[in-house]
Amino acid sequence: MARRRRGRAITGILVLDKPIGPSSNQALQRVRHLFNAAKVGHTGNLDPLATGVLPICLGEATKLSQFLLDSDKAYEATVSFGIKTTTGDSEGEILAEKTAEFLTADQVTAALVSFIGEFDQKPPMHSALKVDGQPLYKLARQGKEVDRKTRRIAVHSIEMISFVPGSVAKSDIRVSCGKGTYIRTLSEDVADALGLPGHMSALRRTATGPFDLSQSIRLETLVGVAEKEGPNALDQFLIDPEIAVGHLDRVELSNSEAFYLKQGQPVLVRNAPLSGMVRIAEAGGSFLGIGVILEDGRVAPKRLFV
Repeated sequence: MARRRRGRAITGILVLDKPIGPSSNQALQRVRHLFNAAKVGHTGNLDPLATGVLPICLGEATKLSQFLLDSDKAYEATVSFGIKTTTGDSEGEILAEKTAEFLTADQVTAALVSFIGEFDQKPPMHSALKVDGQPLYKLARQGKEVDRKTRRIAVHSIEMISFVPGSVAKSDIRVSCGKGTYIRTLSEDVADALGLPGHMSALRRTATGPFDLSQSIRLETLVGVAEKEGPNALDQFLIDPEIAVGHLDRVELSNSEAFYLKQGQPVLVRNAPLSGMVRIAEAGGSFLGIGVILEDGRVAPKRLFV
């Protein structure tokens, strides 16, 4: 007999503005506790030193987590030129130093432009990526380094927001990129292109897929509401899960079509797309989940909400 989950069976997406300090999983567990939720899942790690958009899926919305993991991201970061560290960020020990006093804003801008497009990037050792079931950062803490395969990434746009010259020059940058892009590695590569050691000294994620900071809630806000009004009051901050897959075509089903689809049977729907994945909903009713168009044109269930 399946073990019954403890907590409330609630469904929705919370866009958390993760603070500096906790890991993504620690932030997730804090949200689970505050909502007294039976089931939660996050949609992409943010390092403890990073802040910003961390969508957390509750209940049936966890079935859509992969769509957010695979979605484009946007960041604001600070690159420090002149110092390279063991971790690629300001937490690590200094590996190399070289004065950046002659670096100019124009040089940084020119270097950034060269990173727009698709290219291969090697994941850093200090990352949550797993090799043989072990997160790389755990191996790195043991002083181990393993071979990592490069991965194809895409940087859609990258621009300089500000520049402060000095022996350790600093530049705030804004990046829009595809999944799997490591901003700490990108920061090191930009510095290297300028003939300097460098590292990422601050990072804030400003968007994940359709969600951005304007929709985010701070952890202290959740704590305050929960203490005053209880966990049920936090439901006001939940966003409709369908928004997470708003880029997919929407197919509405009649009552009979919805009935058979819920039984796991493909159905033929008039005016449905010819291929790909689709959002499924009852006509004039609620969102049911994700379907896929079969070769014969029928809509088959893929990830349905209960």
